[in-house]
Amino acid sequence: MTDLPLDQVRTLLAVVDEGTFDAAATALHVTPSAVSQRVKALEQRTGRVLLLRTKPVRPTESGEIVVRFARQLARLERDTRSELGMNGDGEPTRVTVAVNADSLATWFLPALTRVPREPLFCFELHREDETATAELLREGLVMAAVTSSPDAVTGCSVRSLGSMRYFAAAGPRFAAAFLDGVPLGEGLARAPVVTFDRRDDLQDAFVRRLRRGPDGASRLRHAVPTSEGYLDAVEAGLGWGMVPEVQASRLLAEGRLVSLAPERPFDVPLFWQQWKLDSPALAAVATAVAATAAQALRS
Repeated sequence: MTDLPLDQVRTLLAVVDEGTFDAAATALHVTPSAVSQRVKALEQRTGRVLLLRTKPVRPTESGEIVVRFARQLARLERDTRSELGMNGDGEPTRVTVAVNADSLATWFLPALTRVPREPLFCFELHREDETATAELLREGLVMAAVTSSPDAVTGCSVRSLGSMRYFAAAGPRFAAAFLDGVPLGEGLARAPVVTFDRRDDLQDAFVRRLRRGPDGASRLRHAVPTSEGYLDAVEAGLGWGMVPEVQASRLLAEGRLVSLAPERPFDVPLFWQQWKLDSPALAAVATAVAATAAQALRS
């Protein structure tokens, strides 16, 4: 990557971020022709097509590699300017992180409050399912991610954070109406279920484990795409669902939710992945996240 002209790399990133060659030209204060020539020169140098000329422009798989490099380069430049005192007065350091909704609703925000207040940080959080946060990291859209994948994304380091424990739960009336008098696995396979979104496989995975078969939860399912709203929907009796222990413990203790299989918790391992950069900003965030996770998650 060291022999790639930096002006061409930055131009490719501008095109991807702005969506069109014309918008990139405006952002870079050059002509659209210059932008086009730089991108073509970079493609010739790499021997790869780097952009799909769609609207908006999208990077190819090879283009994503160069874009990730460009973002890491920009991060290093900002850190260097900060250490040299060349940033504008009060200019914050921006840190982009992908995090799953349940972590965001429970332990992750307290982690950010543990990050030192100097230098100034500006956090940009991308909420995504823990099975998909690594993809944002792979695309170079974020610098770090809380993910369920232990396999390091290329160019990234990975460390274990612990496991978030879930319990199958429902409102008392719902449990009495749909689950009394039937084997739990059979009842959960037929009863209405609450999911986070269409990619949420947690409820299906629990039923498959319970029944030791390929069939998951019922097709009668309600999608509620916020962590707090999800818990409210289960408590209200819309369906049963897998609720985080740390988030639902009070409702379970008060009897507003009942644990359907308290002896069968479902643990989801979480990992912290970040760019392999000697970045003080990333190091500070990683330290705070690991410390908070050690207190909030199961080892």
